[in-house]
Amino acid sequence: MAQTLSMMFKDGQEYMQIWPEQKELYSLFPECRVIAATKLSIKVMPPMAVAVVALQYNYFGAEQLPQALASGAFLLSLPMQGLLWLGHRAKQVLPPSTIHWYRDIHQKMQVQGCRLQSVKAKPTYKELARLLKTAFDELDKVFTRQWF
Repeated sequence: MAQTLSMMFKDGQEYMQIWPEQKELYSLFPECRVIAATKLSIKVMPPMAVAVVALQYNYFGAEQLPQALASGAFLLSLPMQGLLWLGHRAKQVLPPSTIHWYRDIHQKMQVQGCRLQSVKAKPTYKELARLLKTAFDELDKVFTRQWF
């Protein structure tokens, strides 16, 4: 593997924090839905896994313990799957149509006086997330509305 699992988890957590959760982006990118599901699963799945294992053990006894533990392990893996997807997505290079959109937004933000990093030759989704976060944080809603 080019990237270790721990790095992918770290990248996924960072990408989840950077990506702007704006209603305008929900129809354009799956990140918003994946981030919402991942955040929910981080809160809900650990107690649910414990409850599932406890209930299965209580009702079916020790002979069903391996199945109960497998169910619990599956539930615990759901937030990790979201983080892995986000970590992988953060490193992907943007498709050509999105690169054009990225460069257009970058240029318009520089005209508005935003301090930005230089445009990358092959920007990734993580760089797009930073640009969009800056746009939503620093620019007027009227200005950002023209892009969505």
